[in-house]
This record gives sequence, structure tokens and C-alpha cells, in this order.
Amino acid sequence: MKEVKNIKEMQKLAEEWRKEGIKIGFVPTMGFLHEGHLSLVRIAKKLAQKVVVSIFVNPLQFGPQEDFRDYPRDIERDKKLLEAEEVDVVFIPEAEEMYPQGFQTYVEVTELTKGLCGAFRPGHFKGVTTVVLKLFNIVKPHIAVFGEKDYQQLMVIKRMVKDLNLDIEIVGAPIVREKDGLAMSSRNTYLSEEERKSALSLYKALQKAQELVNSGIKDVKQLKEELKNFIHQHPYTKVQYIEFVNPETLESVEKVDNPTLCALAVFVGKARLIDNAIIKP
Repeated sequence: MKEVKNIKEMQKLAEEWRKEGIKIGFVPTMGFLHEGHLSLVRIAKKLAQKVVVSIFVNPLQFGPQEDFRDYPRDIERDKKLLEAEEVDVVFIPEAEEMYPQGFQTYVEVTELTKGLCGAFRPGHFKGVTTVVLKLFNIVKPHIAVFGEKDYQQLMVIKRMVKDLNLDIEIVGAPIVREKDGLAMSSRNTYLSEEERKSALSLYKALQKAQELVNSGIKDVKQLKEELKNFIHQHPYTKVQYIEFVNPETLESVEKVDNPTLCALAVFVGKARLIDNAIIKP
């Protein structure tokens, strides 16, 4: 596995591969890798001949009160995991090179970012789309794989690719869960043993949403109230949002008459966790 830190070097390598007709797969990450990330790598390996994984904790997508400084990092461990997956290149740029002095150009998807996480994290998705477009221009992939746990992010990236006519196929990958159902996340490391138990309330709430809809309850107001009460029965939890939205447009719905995305963000202790599932009537 080759380690590349320099943007020009990564571009040159990608250009050489392209000239040889080699298909490039790309998985952008912020590191502190877990089985969820590795599942994306395996999908990329099936779809492409060369796989690049980037590790970059992107300062642009963190708000002033968020956990940029505390975000878990372990580059050496990450490299070992990627080596075991036979990744071709790990790209680890420095923030100073990604955003040199005087940097002032941003990319923004306006409508899809208004609700869900976008409503509570102003500027977050502008930071995501800007860094992802930069990474696409550096790695020059044919395909890029993103996890469905960050469902809104996946839809935002797909929209950006479509709107800007980028010649890249975006592949969504299913959520990877622990045995007990907890969605894998680098932020799970913030949870104490007791908080970890309460964190299961997210997955259980999604299951409960499907059960309630199966029982004939389709009114979103009622569903949200039931789920909120259920989550708050668990200690250390504080619901930030529970939303039922159209899976394509991410617009809120009032009734679950069609397959609907139920998305939640919940603070468990200091960890902000997200999860989602498609609820079928």
C-alpha cells in the first residue's frame, strides 16, 4: 500500500492510472476506521481495479462548538486496517495544503441541506461538498462509495455530482451495525458503558417506527411523539430531531403512505449519533 500526502503526487498517480485505462474507486473518510468504513472499501474493490482511501478530518465541516479537536484519530491503526484490505493508496493530506492561505471558494447544495442535520449544523454540508469536490479533483475516481448511515450526505453528494456534471458514479452502501443493532460510528468511542446501552434506543426507535406503521399509525406527528417518548425513557439521551421525509427529496411528509425515510439525531452523553431506516407502509 502506497501512502501519499502531496496533492500533486496523488493527481499524477491517478492520471497515470487513467491513461492505462485503470478504473479508480475512492472512499473518502475522516479516519478512525471501523467495519462500516471497511465495508465501503470492499465494495470499491469489487467495482474498480485500484482503490484509494483518503483520511482527512475536514475542519470546514465542523461548527465552532463541535468536536473537531476531540474527533478521534489513529492514523497508524487506520493504515494497518487498510493494508489488510489491500488498498492501493491511502491519501493523507495536510489541512494547510487542502486549504492554503487565502482559500475562498466553496461549493454548496442549497435545498437538500435545509432539513435534518443541515438545520442544526449550519455550514456543515457546505464544508462536506467543498472537500469532496476537491478530493474528486485530486483522486480523479471513476466511482466513489459513501455509507447510507449519513443518508443526507449521500443524497447531497449525488445532487452535486449531477448538477455539476461530474463524471463519477456515486455508490451508496448499507449501514453496518454492531451485533446489537447500534450503527457503527467513529463517535461511538465517546460512549461510556452505560451510555452505550442507551445508544441502542436509536435502532430500537427505528424498529418501533416500523411496528407502529404496521399497526396502522401513519400520522407523522403521532409517530414522532411516540418515538421521542421512547428514546427519552433511556438515560443520557436528548433527541435533537426525529423526521419522516421523502427518501429522494428529503422533504417532510405528514403521513407514511409510501416508503419514507425515518432519520434521527440523538445526543447520548456528549456523543451526537445519527441513524435512519426506510419505513414501509
